[in-house]
Amino acid sequence: MYIPTIILFWFILSSTLMNSAAVDTIRPHQTIKDGDTIISAGGEFELGFFSPDSSRNRYLGIWYKKISVRTVVWVANRDHPLMSTSGVVRMTDKGITLQTLNTSDGIVWSMNASRFMRSPAVKLLDTGNLVLRDEDEVIEDAQDFIWQSFDHPMESMLPGMKFGVDLVTGIDRYYTSWKSADDPSSGSFTYRLDYNGFPQFLLWKGSRIWTRNGLWNGYKLGGIPNYNPNGIYKYKFVLNEKEIYFGFYLINQTAAFIRLALNPSGEPKLLVWNDQQEKWIVYLSLQDTDCDRYNLCGAYGICNIENTPRCECLRGFVPKYPEKWKAADWSDGCVHRTRLACGTGEGFVKYSGVKLPDTHHSWYNMTINLQECKRLCIKNCSCTAYASIDVTRGGHGCLLWFSHLVDIRDYTGDGRDIYVRMPPSELVKSWSSGVRRKTAVITITVMPILVLLGITFRSVYNKKKLLKQEDLNISLETVALTEVENEDLELPLFEFEKIANATSNFSNDNKLGEGGFGPVYKGTLDDGREVAVKRLSKDSSQGLEEFKNEVSCIAKLQHRNLVTLFGCCTEKGEKILIYEYMANKALDSFIFDEKIRNTIDWPKRYNIINGIARGLMYLHQDSKLRIIHRDLKASNILLDHELNPKISDFGIARSFGGNETEANTSRVVGTYGYMSPEYAIDGQFSIKSDVYSFGVLLIEIVSGVKNRLFSHPDHSLNLLGHAWMSYKEDKLLQLVDEVILESSNHTEVFRAIQIGLLCVQHQPKDRPVMSQVVLMLSSNMKLPHPKQPGFFMERCLIEAENVLSNPKFSLSNYFTITSLLPRQ
Repeated sequence: MYIPTIILFWFILSSTLMNSAAVDTIRPHQTIKDGDTIISAGGEFELGFFSPDSSRNRYLGIWYKKISVRTVVWVANRDHPLMSTSGVVRMTDKGITLQTLNTSDGIVWSMNASRFMRSPAVKLLDTGNLVLRDEDEVIEDAQDFIWQSFDHPMESMLPGMKFGVDLVTGIDRYYTSWKSADDPSSGSFTYRLDYNGFPQFLLWKGSRIWTRNGLWNGYKLGGIPNYNPNGIYKYKFVLNEKEIYFGFYLINQTAAFIRLALNPSGEPKLLVWNDQQEKWIVYLSLQDTDCDRYNLCGAYGICNIENTPRCECLRGFVPKYPEKWKAADWSDGCVHRTRLACGTGEGFVKYSGVKLPDTHHSWYNMTINLQECKRLCIKNCSCTAYASIDVTRGGHGCLLWFSHLVDIRDYTGDGRDIYVRMPPSELVKSWSSGVRRKTAVITITVMPILVLLGITFRSVYNKKKLLKQEDLNISLETVALTEVENEDLELPLFEFEKIANATSNFSNDNKLGEGGFGPVYKGTLDDGREVAVKRLSKDSSQGLEEFKNEVSCIAKLQHRNLVTLFGCCTEKGEKILIYEYMANKALDSFIFDEKIRNTIDWPKRYNIINGIARGLMYLHQDSKLRIIHRDLKASNILLDHELNPKISDFGIARSFGGNETEANTSRVVGTYGYMSPEYAIDGQFSIKSDVYSFGVLLIEIVSGVKNRLFSHPDHSLNLLGHAWMSYKEDKLLQLVDEVILESSNHTEVFRAIQIGLLCVQHQPKDRPVMSQVVLMLSSNMKLPHPKQPGFFMERCLIEAENVLSNPKFSLSNYFTITSLLPRQ
């Protein structure tokens, strides 16, 4: 629309004389000086002049308007700062320029129109996009803008932005870090698309590739966590003859402030603004481990973060220089054990669960299937490997490699399949490797023992059962423990004598406590490490299966909010687990103790809640296998010396592969008060069962009271029922532990309670997944209203217990249940 002449004249005059004018659109002959601000129509972003902290340089930039800490997402003159406040933005018929007021320094920055405009205007949109457009033209999509800042990103990627290349216009949208927190000039790291071969995203440090994302697999980039539907945002990847780009967009535009930022250290992180804490929270990091470093293991080497050393050769390959390899110099990689000779009967060996190699020298076709892909590769002697592209369409599309395979890492549970060209001799070897080989090893190892046991058993029987049945059980258990030792768990086995010495022969003075598994002792190893030694007692309600399950499960998990298992001991029929020592023991010893719970104020409790949520999110969707804990409670949350939480006790956890998320069991295990209704009554468990337990735990942390020990003079509800009633009556303050009232932000506490109630809703489908919970806790997104909790009345629990009151069952209000059967 056109501005009347008199209004336009008045605006030009006022913008020249005043230093606080504000507009939402710039039109020809208008001038904006340093000090003026352009405010977007929706008020989410604003554009103006600024100086970074500890700097006097002036820049024209865009930042969030409603965030208390200025967060700049785009800078016009990042490499050409103004040295004074004399900067001025001028709009002409040809475009917009940034220069000094006296114009003596010339034009510092400009954006010019590529064609004639009848009614040119520059506007800052609600998305944070600064656009140049012709107001006489109808804008149907972003392609109709004559110029836009989204085509020239800096270090921040906002929802709706494109990361990639426009093949028609040649626009290359890539991200460059700031030099430092106080200097927005171009830093050392550049994040951009490489579309030679199948498109991939590379992070460069100067002229060197620093890291590389996994390839697009049909629904996300490989290796990026939090890919489960979370109701907050979705990824998008476009690959056609006009453009190639990756991006993400918000499902709910008012949900939260989210951005992907490349910091000066070269770490791409998805950040969420937390209004209560007034800071950006890291929601996920795209580069977490040594194995993310580009080509760490060289050609045909594979990196596994859980291995020591990190690198190994793919099956069928050997180190090119063995001595250098032993010295942890893996840069030269590996070579075929047997040289390839084209046309001599070569074939392919399948490797699963990996990050597909660098695709710079590759070819792809999106229409053919995997069988045709194999045929093309075997016909071409230069083809080294092949793989499918889109896993969501049954292995659709074909990707061929024509060079050494580099930058491979283990992505078990989230990886892809690749078929590597091999000589005939390796094809024979591969048949006996993998599952078949492990089966053969186990058979060879275990069968003689079983045969010997059979002979022994028969001999004992013929001698009128002189051997007691309990002795036989010990022998059978010894065989099972031998299987544990033979499993490839990559977990150190400790000698019993060393563990006994470390704990002063399991002295009572060293005893930390005792749970359903058995006593736990503090110990000090020979190398000085303090450890917690968990020893299965003979009368424990848990046994060999729980021990094996915990060893096999937690040995493969690595996260800052999961307790670290150093190793185990199975000598002399013992079942001992050696963990990192947690100086502050378990969470229940703090929040339920009248004397010391006042030492954990609200900020510490909120940090504990966030840590537990992140650990659980890792178990559910970011670990190699999807893990359902099944016994999340305060006593299974350990605290280190800084009160950081770590989830422990995986004895009854269950793991899933692929996209499995739920199962049924005839053996209910867990702790009443934390069990979800569908699990306790019907034996149906899922990731939502853990979410329920987390919700109970969250409300316990806020209130300082145990769910099933809660009592109130006015009603017979348990803690969940009391929380639900308090929420409905808008009396949440009566739920909060009085010792944290002074240290707490009431809005943040009430929000946490609402999140807890969302987690304990009766129907599993209504409960959020943990990635949503983490986002809810770390942002100020609008929360839905919770529905009625499950098991919110104490009599409901009593009825449930009556259903399961058969004498063969073992009920406990406070301890882990390990032999409970639901109705069949």
